[in-house]
Amino acid sequence: MPSRRAPGAPLAFLLLDALLVLLFAAVGRASHADDVLAGLAQTAWPFLLALGAGWLASRAWRAPASPVRTGLPVWALTVVGGMALRAVSGQGVQIAFVVVTALVLLVLLVGWRGVAAAVARRRARV
Repeated sequence: MPSRRAPGAPLAFLLLDALLVLLFAAVGRASHADDVLAGLAQTAWPFLLALGAGWLASRAWRAPASPVRTGLPVWALTVVGGMALRAVSGQGVQIAFVVVTALVLLVLLVGWRGVAAAVARRRARV
């Protein structure tokens, strides 16, 4: 995987995760007919901050593309931390939102890592 060879790979993967969190927030706002750009920062900041905490807690830079070692803890901390920050900042944390958030971020934050791992395994066999 490029994460072990390319010195800039951890930063690139962190930026990819951040872009995916922004995508999640933008699609969520758009699905509720909200002004996407006007409220994007308000919706995304709790999850972006929690994503950073997840990266730090899991030491994601050591294996940034690993679905289990990095993807699962980053996902869990992003969801739990993001919801906690939303709650203390007066934003909604309805159960349906929590479930949708957990599932969408699982697909986004762990999913790309799973695809990357599968591609790397396939390339190694060829």
